[in-house]
Amino acid sequence: MRAIFYGGLFLIHLGSAFLLAAFAKASRLAVIVASLFIIFGALCAFLAVKLNKRSVYLFLATFFILAGFFILLSSLRILPVALSRWWPAVSIFTGLALIPTGWRHYGSIKPHYMVPSIIFIMLGVFLLIFSLDIVDFSFRQFLIRWWHLLLVMAGLILMLVSLGTKFLPEDTGCEE
Repeated sequence: MRAIFYGGLFLIHLGSAFLLAAFAKASRLAVIVASLFIIFGALCAFLAVKLNKRSVYLFLATFFILAGFFILLSSLRILPVALSRWWPAVSIFTGLALIPTGWRHYGSIKPHYMVPSIIFIMLGVFLLIFSLDIVDFSFRQFLIRWWHLLLVMAGLILMLVSLGTKFLPEDTGCEE
């Protein structure tokens, strides 16, 4: 009986996506890919709930649902820039997916999940600035002029990781 219910949800999602694609004159292939991402993310979310303490499924669920909706928005031309220029968003999705994963795994916000999460988000935003031509100089020109700033940022990140893990107990008692 559940298979029929989930089959119905799948068809509703796919039909809605194709309906939106028809009105926006979007690529059916992009809509299918976005739908598959969302459905795979939903399946992983189901597994994360069903299999207790499986934070890897929650990470995959969050990542694929975010990516699926992003691809869908891009294919429907709600995002005005071509999908190929949004590649740094993968880093942002990774950082955003780490947040609920760490929360589920440890029951609270822990630095060894939040620091990498923030780093991935900041890296994605930083690269998006160049990918979307928000600034009038290239990434290469930025590196030539400001490479030492990257050393300072790397040092700050290492200090944050060190301070965050300094206050962690030796045995967290949580299992994967």
